[in-house]
Amino acid sequence: MKTEAEIEARLVRYCREHGIYTRKFTSPAHRGVPDRVLILAGKVLFLELKRPGNIPTALQLREIRLLREAGVNAEVTTGWPQTQAAVDVYFGLHSWRDLI
Repeated sequence: MKTEAEIEARLVRYCREHGIYTRKFTSPAHRGVPDRVLILAGKVLFLELKRPGNIPTALQLREIRLLREAGVNAEVTTGWPQTQAAVDVYFGLHSWRDLI
């Protein structure tokens, strides 16, 4: 996958296949929020998606930190394999041992 848009599109399909509610997360007049919010069985995961070789901005890292301080899980993932692993492990679709 070459772009963040491709990773995001694959994530949306994957979530649909596994019954995970997902929405594009935007906050008008507030930049740096994660790309996606995912919800399943009362568990919430915010994801900032990056393509391989890219890193989050300082503003994006600040938002991830603030979300974590608010008590929710927020992660930055790079590429599809890492994104899938984060979703699988967080929502209990697979254990981390299944992924190695």
